[in-house]
Amino acid sequence: MAQLDATALALDPENALRAEAQALNVQYGGLPTPDLLDHVLHRLYPGRIALVSSFGAESSVLLHLLAQVDRHAPVLFVDTQKLFGETLRYREALIERFGLTGVRTTTPDPDDLATADPQGSLWLRDTDTCCHIRKVLPLERALDGFDAWITGRKRFQSATRASLSVFEVANDRIKVNPLATWSVDTLKAYAETHDLPPHPLVAQGFPSIGCMPCTDRVAPGEDPRAGRWRGAEKTECGIHLPTHGREIDGSGI
Repeated sequence: MAQLDATALALDPENALRAEAQALNVQYGGLPTPDLLDHVLHRLYPGRIALVSSFGAESSVLLHLLAQVDRHAPVLFVDTQKLFGETLRYREALIERFGLTGVRTTTPDPDDLATADPQGSLWLRDTDTCCHIRKVLPLERALDGFDAWITGRKRFQSATRASLSVFEVANDRIKVNPLATWSVDTLKAYAETHDLPPHPLVAQGFPSIGCMPCTDRVAPGEDPRAGRWRGAEKTECGIHLPTHGREIDGSGI
């Protein structure tokens, strides 16, 4: 089993973690998804890993897989306070359906909002800072104490995710993408086989769902994430991008 060398980590933590991710990809990247989840939850990072879920369009598959392996595992959910009501209700429905007991909801820091977004309209002028205070910073706080985290990202979702690895490094933690290699058809077949409830907004033309002000419907043939920050170059909220050193100073007001 791949293990971080304590001396190497202390001397060069970034390179040591990258080496760890590469070794993990070789050793475990080809495991069936349930086996992979069992391995990271109970052998590699017992008590030190959490699944991060938006309870969005495709979230039911990974949450269902998690529930089969360990329904008590930590699941981190960021309520940006700009979400669709359908997302919040869907979260409660999946928690009950799968028997998840480890869901933890985190929200933006009131001081951050008072400094950078006192009127709640920052998304109109500076989406990067809005995402940073409403999603990135709350998640960073929620991940405190965890050495690794699990995401539901997949290669087919966008061009920026086309080369996604099962194991990677993000902000001094190992990040695990168990569904990285899953196709649209595989995902759909799993959901149908297990009769998983879809997010109610999917049927209305929302294949990727974020905050209400910055999520649009997607036309047939478009990238599934084309409706996120429509008309802007922005493609990610920021939780999957490096965030070291950024501070909130109200400059987006």
